[in-house]
Amino acid sequence: MANIEIYTSPFCGFCHSAKRLLTQKGAGFVETDVSRDPAQKKAMMQRANGRRTVPQIFINGTHVGGCDELFALDRAGKLDPMLAG
Repeated sequence: MANIEIYTSPFCGFCHSAKRLLTQKGAGFVETDVSRDPAQKKAMMQRANGRRTVPQIFINGTHVGGCDELFALDRAGKLDPMLAG
C-alpha cells in the first residue's frame, strides 16, 4: 500500500472529503493538522510549492495537490494504481 500524507485542519470540508475518499479506498494515511502549528504549515507550503490551502496530499512522496485533484485522479482511473503503490 502507498505511503499517504495529508495536511489538514479540523474544520475543513475539503479535508474531510479527501479523507473520506481515501478511507473508502481502504488507504491508510498520516494526517498532519496545520491549523495550530505554524512550523508544520510552513513545511507543508515548502513541500507543496507554496500552496497555502488544505488539504495538501502526498502519495509516496509525490505531491498530488488538494481535494479537487485527488477526486480528478479518481475519476481518471489514476488514483487506484497510485494507492496500490
